[in-house]
Amino acid sequence: MHRIALSGSVIMSDPEKLPLLFSKKDISHIEIGEFPNEESFNDFLELVRKKNVTFGLHSPLYRNQSKNDLLQKIQYEPEQAWQQLEVEVNYMSQLGAEYILVHFPYFKEEQDIDTSAIIEDGIKRLVLLQEKYSTPIVCEPKLGLNKSTFGIRALDNFPIEIWDKYGIKLCIDIGDYLLATGDKAMDYIEKWKSHIKVVHLHNVEFHNNKYIWVPVHPSHEKDNTHFNVENLINKLSRSSNVFFVFEHTPHSNPTEAFVNEGISWVKEIIES
Repeated sequence: MHRIALSGSVIMSDPEKLPLLFSKKDISHIEIGEFPNEESFNDFLELVRKKNVTFGLHSPLYRNQSKNDLLQKIQYEPEQAWQQLEVEVNYMSQLGAEYILVHFPYFKEEQDIDTSAIIEDGIKRLVLLQEKYSTPIVCEPKLGLNKSTFGIRALDNFPIEIWDKYGIKLCIDIGDYLLATGDKAMDYIEKWKSHIKVVHLHNVEFHNNKYIWVPVHPSHEKDNTHFNVENLINKLSRSSNVFFVFEHTPHSNPTEAFVNEGISWVKEIIES
């Protein structure tokens, strides 16, 4: 069974707005991270228990911790990032989180390195953590600096038979994949379909050379300014037991009706 979920990104993990994450009828799972403090995380857990929904952690748990450093230093030394991740996996296993999601592989920019060897070393460490704490780890390949596609291409070049051997699950962020590969997105994703556990749903709008995540909505399919995502969502729904996570941000001030129409639309696509 697929699950419809909401990301903390829709409120930018603002503690004041946490109840909004639990107010939609079709949402049975929340994916969130980057809490400002422990108190706000405890408030979140209280709501999870009260509303009887499941949750997954989008690492890091707290703001200003390591987010992209498992393979190379971006803000933190990789060893610090791995130590932080182990603490988080241990903690989430005690709280019964469905999974922990990490940005992996993340490479800041194009460089002349053997990415497959680096990625495999990383997967081995992730598998050890997953087994030690019996909590699934989900890898989200990401665009690097200035929309660098190097990390997404590095994953694409990684031998599927080696990934099969480790069995780590993946998150496909449709915005990142569409920005990286355009209308070839499905070709890139196809290879990984038996490993997909989470899909991040949002469309993209460009404002003054910056891009923002906006809700997916059926009106985008024919307006010639947004990516077409219906076909992609349909194909992603052929993987089994996927969490479809609405991951837009509040920057475009979407109305509640607009967001709800998008949720109903996605529900129809994945149930058909």
